[in-house]
Amino acid sequence: ESLSPKSPEILKYNPVHKKLPILLHNGKPVVESLVIVEYIDETWTSGSSILPADPLGKSNARFWAKFIDDKLMPAIMNIRRYQGEEQVKAIDEVVELFKLLENELKGKKFFGGDTIGLVDITANFIALWLGIHQEIMGIQVVSKEKLPIFCKWIDEYLNYSIIKQSLPSRDELSAVLLSYHKSL
Repeated sequence: ESLSPKSPEILKYNPVHKKLPILLHNGKPVVESLVIVEYIDETWTSGSSILPADPLGKSNARFWAKFIDDKLMPAIMNIRRYQGEEQVKAIDEVVELFKLLENELKGKKFFGGDTIGLVDITANFIALWLGIHQEIMGIQVVSKEKLPIFCKWIDEYLNYSIIKQSLPSRDELSAVLLSYHKSL
């Protein structure tokens, strides 16, 4: 898809936010990452669900997924806007948010327990993209010293067989992100 200028399809199928992702199913659009993931989970029920069966577990998973999308992601994106002391403050803020999320991982392999769930899928960008962003920008936000439990989760997540089969290679992502950073 062309994001600049936005294609007519983006504007047609997501006239409110005018952005990706958009899932077309039977000609009908489903928009926004979390909504799409839950739609897929509810529509194709032959496998195991990405949400816990109990209502409290579901609400907790939705809460942390929303936390990642609404709090953590924007805070991470702010890091590249600043330099010097302001960037250090932005990194410190992100680390504090990560500590809240890391607390949810204590005693678990994945946020969903022994299997990947909604929160893990939502945090995919962190596992896959953040390390590359850190290298390109020459900064360190996440490290084993600061966030050992979260770094262990990243390793477990990226080495999970279905994730390894589904995601693009680090080299492919590096090329895309390097091009993106150069365009800023």
